[in-house]
Amino acid sequence: MDASVVICAYTLDRWDDLNAAIASVRNQTSPAREIILVVDNNKALLKRARREIEGIVVTPNNNVRGLCGGRVTGAGLATAPVVAFLDDDAIADERWLEELLVPYADPRVLGVGGRIEPLWRKPRPWWFPPEFNWIIGCTYRGMRVRNGGEVRNVIGANMSVRAEVLHGCGGFAGQMGRIGGGRGSANTCDDTEFCIRATKKIGGVWIYRPEASVRHVVTAERTTWKYFLHRCRMEGTSKAALVGLAGTKDGLDSERLYVLTLGRSILEYAATGKIGQALAIFVGLATTSIAYTQARARAAISQGPKIATEQKGVTSRT
Repeated sequence: MDASVVICAYTLDRWDDLNAAIASVRNQTSPAREIILVVDNNKALLKRARREIEGIVVTPNNNVRGLCGGRVTGAGLATAPVVAFLDDDAIADERWLEELLVPYADPRVLGVGGRIEPLWRKPRPWWFPPEFNWIIGCTYRGMRVRNGGEVRNVIGANMSVRAEVLHGCGGFAGQMGRIGGGRGSANTCDDTEFCIRATKKIGGVWIYRPEASVRHVVTAERTTWKYFLHRCRMEGTSKAALVGLAGTKDGLDSERLYVLTLGRSILEYAATGKIGQALAIFVGLATTSIAYTQARARAAISQGPKIATEQKGVTSRT
């Protein structure tokens, strides 16, 4: 069992991080069959990567613009039985692939994800609670992990999936995953939606293996309250889109227990004098919930005319 590694990139601003990510994949104890770099909508980055990075496959994203399309493009070129995805600003531990591949000995396993630790370029803000590490694309406190490492979904910055599962389920949903970032757009949860869809269609389990570790760069601009609130709003909107695709039960299954964890954390932080963390959790949860409610309301309003039109069509035919 071996893996192809797909890295998606879109900006020259991360050039040094991208090269560090590729170097970490080259240095694996279990070598990748191939490294595929997918460049999304950036001709300058594509040209430079083809000129300066040797020994890998460099290709433009020829699917829908955004992270989902980039991953689908890369997976289409992969030849290994497992496709692993690594962010362009993440550095893999040298045993990353070796550890990711271990659970695949069980035929029930659809995919495997690993631990994602923050690599702070600026000291972690004193108020930033680890329960909200998902804001910076990292493993967070309160993440639901069942016995045997089973999880509902893995996080896209460090995930792998059987190629046959990826192709058999149609890849990642194009309406999810960092496209535009405007009001009402679903900018995250593409990995969650895919994992839920694959489980429903094929059956099987997703495994979290913390030994398969990577470090995810956290730049200074991601340590501000402004970014914190922006990502909370983005998450709420994306969760609403996820529920529309996967249903409320599956779309919010893990989140219900997570909210209980947040409630306990607020009390613990307040009791120990860590008011900043307690406040951040309260504000973050409220902001996410409001964004979710607003997005669901917009979806209901937009569905109203469509349903009325369909009912009118049925009436006229009868």
